[in-house]
Amino acid sequence: MVTLSDHSSEAHATDNRSEALWPSVVAGRITFGETEVFAATVTPVAKLNQIIAVEKGVKSKAHQDLTAAHHGLQKPALLAGISRTYQPKDEEGEQLPPESTRVQVQAEDVLRETAATLSRLFDVTATKDWANCAARADVTVDGRVLVADVPVSYLLFLEKQLVDLTTFVRKLPLLDASESWVQDPSTDAWKTEPVRTLRTKKVPRNHVKAEATDKHPAQVEVYYEDIPVGYWTTVKFSGALPARRVNELLDRVEKLQQAVKFAREEANGSDVVDQRVGDAVFGYLFG
Repeated sequence: MVTLSDHSSEAHATDNRSEALWPSVVAGRITFGETEVFAATVTPVAKLNQIIAVEKGVKSKAHQDLTAAHHGLQKPALLAGISRTYQPKDEEGEQLPPESTRVQVQAEDVLRETAATLSRLFDVTATKDWANCAARADVTVDGRVLVADVPVSYLLFLEKQLVDLTTFVRKLPLLDASESWVQDPSTDAWKTEPVRTLRTKKVPRNHVKAEATDKHPAQVEVYYEDIPVGYWTTVKFSGALPARRVNELLDRVEKLQQAVKFAREEANGSDVVDQRVGDAVFGYLFG
């Protein structure tokens, strides 16, 4: 008869045997029991901003190498070789040593080197462009997502446009600070308080400098006197903007600029998948 405790011991032993039959996966290592059968190699994943950082250098080196290869192939003397020997007409003739010039540049070698150099450029650029298709981030302003899931190419477009918009906003016309302005709903414009001014009219007057005598006529000088004739009531209107409004717009543009830059950096921090297209392209071109 099997007791309850016997069952427990047997079940525990069975569980241990079952566990030994199943692989254990920990930190990239696969083990059966105490035996390690596979250890994974973890390859560091590059970021998009790292690819962007090295692309300029790779492009510059590829251009230099391609230029050097082109110039080298334009020198026929480096591609040409010769070997010749001399045999006198009779045994007593002058003996001359053989002459030879080795080929210094092989066009096929240049093709292989060029393919290797450009393949690196093609791979780096492809890795960047493929990653750009997937790199996205949210544009967040004051904790609110303004535009969600924006591709990095569009973030670059936004950055450029916001630079132009900053210039545009800075050039907006401002209301004259020497006047006091209020909004006029009837004209949808800004207006000043009415200002009343006097209108005058110049009226000629005669000033007798010397009375007439029996020998000389009177000496009279004509002058003009300003005589009030009415009043002007002036109200100025303007379609310009108050400085407070312009400063508010500038603040918004600058906040959005910062948000777009942060989003671009976030998108550029995404992982990339290394693309290998250079071998395929130059395998077809120069193969």
